[in-house]
Amino acid sequence: MTSTVPAPVTRTADGSALQAVLLDMDGTLVDTEGFWWDVEVEVFAGLGHTLDDTWRHVVVGGPMTRSAGFLIEATGADITLAELTVLLNEGFEDRIDRALPLMPGAARLLAELARHEIPTALVSASHRRIIDRVLTSLGAQYFALTVAGDEVTRTKPHPDPYLFAAAGLGADPTRCAVVEDTATGVAAAEAAGCQVVAVPSVAPIAPAARRTVVTSLEQVDLAFLRGLMVA
Repeated sequence: MTSTVPAPVTRTADGSALQAVLLDMDGTLVDTEGFWWDVEVEVFAGLGHTLDDTWRHVVVGGPMTRSAGFLIEATGADITLAELTVLLNEGFEDRIDRALPLMPGAARLLAELARHEIPTALVSASHRRIIDRVLTSLGAQYFALTVAGDEVTRTKPHPDPYLFAAAGLGADPTRCAVVEDTATGVAAAEAAGCQVVAVPSVAPIAPAARRTVVTSLEQVDLAFLRGLMVA
């Protein structure tokens, strides 16, 4: 699957209406943030290094190049970034092939957005090979567009992925609702000008302007997302 940009959607006459919903993947729709850390621990153990658990908050939610680069520098492991990226992706794929738990409320929310024909995009820092693997279980039919971390020049925390997704859906970023689980993803969405719903998965996220914090996707439905839009 590619991030092919579909034809722009028709906007409503009400400029304050919700025009699109942009969703993160790991830790937001699928319960996989812990998978990444487990794989990192396993790979570095094989290289003769033990990861400090406090590093988990540093690497969560960011692009693989940043996370992998940090761990190489922190441990002094004798491995290149390219080699480590391959090992991490392979280890993650092995785990999601065995089990891919969805976050509570994810399946219901996706079905509701599809039922009401709300333009929806999946926007992830994970690589395309990982996204396509996850979509076989999550449901590619729920997304008009998917954006992978290795398909944009600058991924999260930069706004580029969300700006690309909004443009691809023909939506004004300020009329898009983004659902994210990490500070890195929230920063990207806010820099793009979107309304943000934060569902913290690993580290706390505080409420702020244009940011609403909830404890679970079970609190989020279409009415909730439409209510975030302001004139």
